[in-house]
Amino acid sequence: MALAEAGARGRLLRWPRVLLFGDSITEYSFQENGWGAYLAERLVRKCDVVNRGISGYNTRWAKLILPRLITESTSADSIVAVTIFFGANDSALKELNPKQHVPLEEYAANLKSMVQYLKSVDITADRIILITPPPLQESAWEKECLAKGDKLNRCNATTGQYAQACVQVARECGTDVLDLWTLMQKNQDFSSYLSDGLHLSTKGNSFLAAQLWSHLENKLSALPSLLPYWRDVDHTNPEASLL
Repeated sequence: MALAEAGARGRLLRWPRVLLFGDSITEYSFQENGWGAYLAERLVRKCDVVNRGISGYNTRWAKLILPRLITESTSADSIVAVTIFFGANDSALKELNPKQHVPLEEYAANLKSMVQYLKSVDITADRIILITPPPLQESAWEKECLAKGDKLNRCNATTGQYAQACVQVARECGTDVLDLWTLMQKNQDFSSYLSDGLHLSTKGNSFLAAQLWSHLENKLSALPSLLPYWRDVDHTNPEASLL
C-alpha cells in the first residue's frame, strides 16, 4: 500500500501533550536525571512532554509569551496538563537584581492572569498545576553570585513569600499546586536538593519528579497507550491493527 493511501485510510495520530512552562528550573529539566525527562519517560506512548522552560524569565515576561504558545484554535484541545513554574527570578531582590525582580503583588496577578488565559482557551483548572519556587540555600547561591562579581541577590525568606502567594493564587483559581518551597524544607537540610543554592541537584530533580507525578498520575492514568503492543499486531494483516 502506498504511504499516501495509508495516510488517507488511517486517522492522524495525535499524541496528547503535557506542557512544562517555567524558567531555568524547567528548561534544565530535560537534562540527564531531570524531572522533565522522568515525566517524558513515564508517559512514553501516552503523551508528549513539551519543555517550554526559558532560563532567566519571570512572570512579567511569561504572561506575554503564553498566548503565543497555546491558542484555542491550534493546540489547547490536545493539552492534558500544564505546569506553571515561576518565582525563582521574580523573587530576586529589587535593589540588587532589578531586571528580573517582579513585586510580590504583581507576581500573584501575573500567575492569576496566566491561569485565566488558559481557562479562556478551554484548558480547565483541573489540568493546571502551579509549582512554587524551591527554597534558596543562601550560602551556596552567594558563592555563585560572588564568582560573577555580584552580591547575594536573593534570600530564602523572600522566596517563601512568593511561594505563599503562588499557593494562594492556586486556591483562588481552583488549580492544583505543588508547594516545593515548603515540601523541600520538611527535611531540615534541604541543601542536597540544590546544585548551586538555586537550581535543582539530581536529588532535587528526583524529589520534584516524584511529587509532581503524584499530582499527575490520577489525571493521566486513564490515557491509553497509543498504538497496540507489538505482539498484538496482526502480522499477516498489519493494516487491520494499525490503520
